[in-house]
Amino acid sequence: MENTESTLFDRTFRDSEGNIVIAQPPNLPLIVGLVASLLKLIVPTGEINLALELVAFGSLFTWAWEELFQGVNYFRRALGLIALVALIAWKLQ
Repeated sequence: MENTESTLFDRTFRDSEGNIVIAQPPNLPLIVGLVASLLKLIVPTGEINLALELVAFGSLFTWAWEELFQGVNYFRRALGLIALVALIAWKLQ
């Protein structure tokens, strides 16, 4: 008989298959957000910079939102919450 009770460690760091998940390959919103952020460094002013800033923020916000509500474990969800709060605080400066 298997013990189906999961510990706090399991809920925090394991996915539904029992694997410890701290980092994952980046998904599309994260890739787009990072690329747009890097391109902002190349184009420091103008309308293209503004467009890149909007794309970067929107993509990173989407990634954080998805992690917060669809993360595979509590660690990934906490990471999404921290990123979401940081993005909002960065925009409110």
